[in-house]
Amino acid sequence: MNEHDSERIAGLLESEGYESTASQDDADVIVLNTCCIRENADNKLYGALGNLKELKAQKPDLQIVVSGCLAQKDRDKIQSKAKHVDVVFGTHNVHRAAELLEEAKANGPITEIWEEAPDDHESFPSALPANRESEFMSWLTIQIGCDNNCAFCIVPSVRGKEISRPVEDIVAEAQRLVADGVTEITLLGQNVNSYGRDLALDLRKQDGTTRVRPMFADLLRAVGSVDGIRRVRYTSPHPKDMNADVYSVMAELDTIMPHLHFPLQSGSDRVLAVMHRGYTGERFLEKLALAREMIPDLAVSTDIIVGFPGETEEDFVRTLEVAAEAQFDSAYTFVFSPREGTEAAEMQADFCDPDEVQERYKRLRAVTERSALLKYQERVGKVEEVVVEGPSKRDPEFTTGRTGQNKLVHFKAENLKPGTYATVKVTDAVRQYLHGELIEKVASPTYRSKIPVSAA
Repeated sequence: MNEHDSERIAGLLESEGYESTASQDDADVIVLNTCCIRENADNKLYGALGNLKELKAQKPDLQIVVSGCLAQKDRDKIQSKAKHVDVVFGTHNVHRAAELLEEAKANGPITEIWEEAPDDHESFPSALPANRESEFMSWLTIQIGCDNNCAFCIVPSVRGKEISRPVEDIVAEAQRLVADGVTEITLLGQNVNSYGRDLALDLRKQDGTTRVRPMFADLLRAVGSVDGIRRVRYTSPHPKDMNADVYSVMAELDTIMPHLHFPLQSGSDRVLAVMHRGYTGERFLEKLALAREMIPDLAVSTDIIVGFPGETEEDFVRTLEVAAEAQFDSAYTFVFSPREGTEAAEMQADFCDPDEVQERYKRLRAVTERSALLKYQERVGKVEEVVVEGPSKRDPEFTTGRTGQNKLVHFKAENLKPGTYATVKVTDAVRQYLHGELIEKVASPTYRSKIPVSAA
């Protein structure tokens, strides 16, 4: 979501005549778009602002902008610690980026934070111009905000309540993206599979009747059926809300990629209850088993937190057991990071010993990395369709493609532009990527130029 907002801010500025530059020294405007999920983002922000203070002194007309989740959460702190910042705006004010810059030029430093998300679908990030980093892949926001109350998560307080875009708006944007050459779309939301709950309430208010609300499965089928779409992904679902209807659509449509991000967070029922996750370790495994039973060749990734307040050795061992049984293709593992404003941050008396947490973290990584290696090795000998992303960052002599399972494959190829679809035979595997041999090109890119996509 943060990356998508950055693309929209860049698109808005370009629509006002700004051009991007790779050098801070050449810039008239520098935007620091922030995330506050982890504590190290705070440190990075204030470090970057400190470095920019001297540049601002040398170039008084330079405008420095702080946007995003940290801006929403720490607006007063940013103003007091970095008075050289010209504009601070929050997660619900992305659509006003260019306008706020002009106001700051005329009136001096400005802060614009809407506490509540505007009940206006035109304010959705996906309804704004975009400077996409990729010409063949695009984010598409279906929902903003979150109605869950996970004890460790700051998102609800900075992103607000859940608001879903109407299905017809989402499908129309998908069609516009296809017309611009996009072949892969990732649907974005804080909790995508709760999509539509608020729309049902809106329908009831309009005519006083109870109508069936659009479900995430319905939306997934609608977007996956758009002519010209080759790949649809989504992130992130919540295990408590995941049902067989979504699995059915994933199995039914070849355009829905066989990759599920399924955040576990902890395997301990006690810890999950304190986290307010709404499921047990056993229930998580049951839903995962059903997904693998219904969806052929499914890859599964996850998130796991180590050292949540009060976590005991017994709790942690249960996490190891669930992770081992789940056999994840990849796992994002984190040491608990207290975020001011969350319930977990108030549990200081139960904070775990840092040295013990680090030792647990290493043990968990050993389990998840072992299962990841096994999952990647299972691909050796298979023929995979990949979409070319460009030259390998590790070795430019190789081309990098991404499989339907969201795995990277490095292979030798000449003159394959990003966005090309090709088949590759997997010849070797390590824990984070595959090696392969090109078989044939399947489809050429269809994009014409890097033009911002607008809802207009």
